[in-house]
Amino acid sequence: MNKNPLLDFSDLPRFSEVTPQDISPAIDTLLAEARACIETITATQAAGSWDSIVIPLVDATERIERTWGAVDHMNSVVNTPELRKEYNANLPKISVFFSELGQNLGLYAKYKALAESPDFANWTLARRSTVKKALRDFRLSGAELPEDQKKRFADIEQRLSELGAKFSENVLDATDAFSLFVTDKAELAGIPDDVMTMYQEAAAKDNKEGYKITLQFPSFFPLIQYGDNRKLREQIYEANVKRAAEFEPANFNNAPLIRERLKLAKEKAALLGFSNYAQLSVEVKMADTPDQVLSFLRDLAAKSRPYARKEFDDLAAFAKEKYNIDTLQAWDVFYVREKMRQALYDFSDQEVKQYFPENMAIEGLFNVVKTLYGVDIVPGQAPVWHKDVRYFDMKKDGKVFAGFYFDLYAREGKRSGAWMNDARGRRILKDGSIQKPVAYLTCNFSPPVGGKPALFTHDQVTTLFHEFGHGLQHMLTRIDELPVSGISGVEWDAVELPSQIMENFCWEWDMVKKMSAHVDTGEALPKTLFDKMYAAKNFLSGMDMVRQLEFGIFDMLVYSSLDAETGDWLKLLDEVRKEVAVVPYPAYNRFPNSFSHIFAGGYAAGYYSYKWAEVLSADAYSAFEEAGGANPVTGKKFWDEVLAMGGSRPAAENFRAFRGRDPSIEPLLRHSGLAG
Repeated sequence: MNKNPLLDFSDLPRFSEVTPQDISPAIDTLLAEARACIETITATQAAGSWDSIVIPLVDATERIERTWGAVDHMNSVVNTPELRKEYNANLPKISVFFSELGQNLGLYAKYKALAESPDFANWTLARRSTVKKALRDFRLSGAELPEDQKKRFADIEQRLSELGAKFSENVLDATDAFSLFVTDKAELAGIPDDVMTMYQEAAAKDNKEGYKITLQFPSFFPLIQYGDNRKLREQIYEANVKRAAEFEPANFNNAPLIRERLKLAKEKAALLGFSNYAQLSVEVKMADTPDQVLSFLRDLAAKSRPYARKEFDDLAAFAKEKYNIDTLQAWDVFYVREKMRQALYDFSDQEVKQYFPENMAIEGLFNVVKTLYGVDIVPGQAPVWHKDVRYFDMKKDGKVFAGFYFDLYAREGKRSGAWMNDARGRRILKDGSIQKPVAYLTCNFSPPVGGKPALFTHDQVTTLFHEFGHGLQHMLTRIDELPVSGISGVEWDAVELPSQIMENFCWEWDMVKKMSAHVDTGEALPKTLFDKMYAAKNFLSGMDMVRQLEFGIFDMLVYSSLDAETGDWLKLLDEVRKEVAVVPYPAYNRFPNSFSHIFAGGYAAGYYSYKWAEVLSADAYSAFEEAGGANPVTGKKFWDEVLAMGGSRPAAENFRAFRGRDPSIEPLLRHSGLAG
């Protein structure tokens, strides 16, 4: 066993043994080995073969990606000053290596020769796709640029990776830096008992009396949703939307990072011959042009905004009549929304939450997977990075073929949100065996409090299903070539299809009744309560729709038409909001400063992907509806034609193979209650 746990590839990462001091030696070793491998591949004049070019390169880069993936994951979920320091020290090394790799003319020539070889047409689909996508990536990495421009391109790539990491750090630090202590219980009127217990336990952990509220989502959102104290709602709302902006210490302010990122993204695109970054972004996606994307988003806005406008007017009228709120503000919306839903449909999120203790929600998820795909999920063994993390094995016909980690609770030092990432991918190994794919599945739900199990809202159950859908695409692949296996090589605007389709099964009664049991009585969710929930499924769906369209249009415009040097993105966002939004936002709102998806993640000029893929997922789910709901026959076809294929075949072809036609927007509008 290797003394450095990050250099042990015999199985899964030895997380419990990793220290920050292990990172630099491991990365330096792996980069040196990979560079030596590349030298060997390119040293010969011979054309080479799959086995002499692709396999050794994949071997070398996979070791880097698995080790760096583990480090990156720990940096996101158990962030410490020591770990962050080592992460940031090694991030430029990783960026430089992959820039060198993408610009290596010797490798580029080898891949060209493979594509031009006489037997290329007879290769498997996965191998052909691997080579074609590699050639595209060489071009988009600047391989064909003059030497002086290559250097500038590599510098830009390195700086963009550093900016993304710093942006995320600032959001995390700004989130963790805020806390509000309340000593008078009356100020927290309306907050559910279990949330009050969480607040009390948080204060006690700091050796303080009263209640501690933070900007971790499970802490601040219940106050926004249930707190009767309007001033307190505004206070916590304001703190949340001012994160990482000029109102805080200068080292937390993400505005300078946004400016630099926009300028560098535009310069990077220009070096490759694109007029803006959005054009470069869609080059590797299903969509053809930024204009096509904007037309798609604005068409959805035209269809949904009239509904959203009426919904907001109704909400404002309710707020005025019932709560004497003359002007409905952003910090009132979720509170009044919950009250209006209770009035209209006679149930609350808090009531529903009692029926979804963590163990039942997870069992319900596993039951859906078993129903659709005949896959069993059982507890497994693997080293973990935190005591709350669990590991599971996926089994088919009694054989383990994949695995995943669950890290479900919010905590300090953990990035907010929910996501799936890969620990390792499926591939065929030299001895002919198959490497089992493994996924990280991360959420930020409320932890157990007051001696009871964690309780999930139905929205959180849906989030759990969503992220597991990503995991299924990674784990149910049947492709054996790593570069196009699982989620690898899948167009970014198609990756949400498997995740969004899973959300629908949270609304099938036959599935829901098996995933619910009241935390105190053990009784299943009553059908009468489920019927109320279903009736309210599209409550304010127009407002929800335009909120996502606001994000998508802003993202596409900020990377396509905003002047990167002097453009005012807050003014641009205001213009987008005037076009599509219905909720009034205060002038101090600095949403872009914490919009990590597009300024620190992979969604730059790609946030539209959620709505683009939602068209696909709504239409794909219609096939299940036509077959009566969750069933193994339709599930097998979805596995065969979509999940199994990984990135080996274009997503549009996968969809047509499953559905027998191109996608239609009608199911999305119908499922959202916006078809009129």
